[in-house]
Amino acid sequence: MTSLEKDLQSPLNNRLLSCPAQGNWSSFQLVDEFGSGAAYEGLAYVAVDSEGQLFNGYLDINGIGKVENYCAGPIALRFEQAYEGQEKVYLRVMERPHYPLKITELQVRAEQTRYRNPDATRNREQPVPDGDEYIQVEVRHLVRHVAHLPPEVYRHYPANSGLSAIMGKHAQVGVALASRKHTVLEVRALRALRPMLSTAPEFCALNLYQLALMATLSYCPFGQKPATAPIKEPKVTFPEQPSVGNWFADALAKSDELWRVDAAQKNAYYPLYEDVAYSRRLEIVPFDPTLYEVNDPALGEDQEHPEKVHFLDDRHLGKKATDTQAFITHNDGLILIAVRGTFEIIPDGLRDADAQQVPFVEGVGQVHRGFYTAAQTAYDFAIKYLDRFYAGQKLLICGHSLGGAITLLLAEMLRRRSNFTYNIQLYTYGAPRAGDTVFTQAAAPQVHYRMVNHNDPVPSVPGSWMNTKVGVYGTGAALMFTNVPVGLSVFVAGITNWTGEAYDHHGTLHHAMPVEFGRQQTSSILWEPGSDTITQHAACTLALQQKNGLPDRPGLLRQIFNAGHHSMVGGYVPACWAALRRWQQAHEANRTRVTDSEFEWVEQALVRITRQLRAARQDLLARPAAYVRTQERTIEAISHEVSRIETSHARLSALRHKRVSATDVYGLLAEQPALLAECMQRWRAHPENLKQEQLAQAPDNASNDARLTSLYGHTIGAPHTLDIDSII
Repeated sequence: MTSLEKDLQSPLNNRLLSCPAQGNWSSFQLVDEFGSGAAYEGLAYVAVDSEGQLFNGYLDINGIGKVENYCAGPIALRFEQAYEGQEKVYLRVMERPHYPLKITELQVRAEQTRYRNPDATRNREQPVPDGDEYIQVEVRHLVRHVAHLPPEVYRHYPANSGLSAIMGKHAQVGVALASRKHTVLEVRALRALRPMLSTAPEFCALNLYQLALMATLSYCPFGQKPATAPIKEPKVTFPEQPSVGNWFADALAKSDELWRVDAAQKNAYYPLYEDVAYSRRLEIVPFDPTLYEVNDPALGEDQEHPEKVHFLDDRHLGKKATDTQAFITHNDGLILIAVRGTFEIIPDGLRDADAQQVPFVEGVGQVHRGFYTAAQTAYDFAIKYLDRFYAGQKLLICGHSLGGAITLLLAEMLRRRSNFTYNIQLYTYGAPRAGDTVFTQAAAPQVHYRMVNHNDPVPSVPGSWMNTKVGVYGTGAALMFTNVPVGLSVFVAGITNWTGEAYDHHGTLHHAMPVEFGRQQTSSILWEPGSDTITQHAACTLALQQKNGLPDRPGLLRQIFNAGHHSMVGGYVPACWAALRRWQQAHEANRTRVTDSEFEWVEQALVRITRQLRAARQDLLARPAAYVRTQERTIEAISHEVSRIETSHARLSALRHKRVSATDVYGLLAEQPALLAECMQRWRAHPENLKQEQLAQAPDNASNDARLTSLYGHTIGAPHTLDIDSII
């Protein structure tokens, strides 16, 4: 060993070796996408040179910093200052016991800036001409922990990768900057898109449409790569479209507007999005084995990853599987749960509805066994998530078809959970009945909006009509009305209670009924009729179509569940979009929910139906007494239907005078007009949302009034004498 080496190793050595090329400098400025550095004033930074020497400082009022007298070569700039403010949205995620996030002050500052381009793409032109170098960066390029941050987007001015290569390990965190130059770093705004949702308990057209899209998305896979534990890669991605993971962890996290919620979807239906600070998005938890012990691949199959936390698919359980699929996500204001329907649990279950009932152990009443089993699986999944991330948020739950029945039971199970008072909204689409009258009455406090398409038979199952031979519907029981619209032309006496119903409906009905004026003009009204002629039209039609006694149950079920009006993409999503557009236009024009033309169309149909019901009843009563006794149920059912038509007429009459308010359309978001205007501008930028669709518009009264006047004998909307005896 030389004397120099000995001297250097001596603990008494007091000589300081200095870099022979010290004296370098580098300045830099952080700016937002508009070229202003004000958002980053006072931010603490750390710079490291090629020898590992650290330099600390603070950005000035313009976001500028400078490092001097460092060793030759580039420097790496990073920001490690943790957020120290008092905003709860940040403190909550930093301090939570499960997946606490490493939120930096830089992240919070970037969340307060905005995109320059409406589509969130990076600037093509340099907004700041001053500077020797100009690069575009994201928060993830400047901080140590990045798993919770959005994926990178394309940038026109990337950092020089060669400088990082020169620095080696000293540039593993941060961005390498050239020496003796001033570098401007344009920091991408840290924003995200979030589907607009009202957390107020009242029904609104916005939630009806938005949650229809989320219910459809629940049929998609999660789309995580890799997906199977143990995952040994340092990160996971979500490339598959459409998929739940791609929606919330990828595209919306970087402000890409998505519209596809079904792989076979051809027509674009865009959600209404709001641009929010990234930390207020609907979250997918990060994956970082170095930061979270539950992500450690050494755990094997017990290793956690985003799909395991946010997604339920129990098909891998073999005989214990219920084929239930669901996803859950949240932000600081709400928790969203969407459950997919399944066809696997129903063919036998709906064949003998009575035999399939079991006690609802969380409350009272009887419920469908297959739906209940699936709901119990969904409940276990949901409470595991809620126990980790629930902090007083509102719960928005949605489901289509059998998923709607499952979510009703799930919502009631959550509502009755001991020591919890969840605030729950439930929207279902084409959902079959799930429980008996005792259950539905006990569950009455649960807020539930039930969307039904006029020609969808699924909401009428399970039902006794499925086990009733066509021949049982004897003389007078099955009526085909004349001189009324086709969609109101059938009534089967006792379609809902021929042998005593084992199942009942829950929630507030929103029935989408077409109004066909002829001459290829059709509108649609969303209302709550009470008569079987309207609400059970699809079931009545199917019941009368069966031949040769009882139908083949599996074949009938396939026919029911494969009906076009029952599908989401082909039926409910277009209907909900049309309802939203119709209500938007009605609000903007200060119109009522139902026009005079539509009211007259339905009213006259109800008058004719009532007359024919009464005539049928009189015909039965005129028969011999012995025969009348055999038809008592039919006569009673007809009398009940006449009464229900009266109720339906009264409800429609009220809508004729009810004007559509901003709250009816947008719920709680109507209280934020500036935000609403910004979101509507984004939504209307898509031509699909401005197309002229008949079902999304009020009818052209001018063209209809003359024709309806000739039919009804009075001017539409003018005072006239109604034959009230025909209705009551």
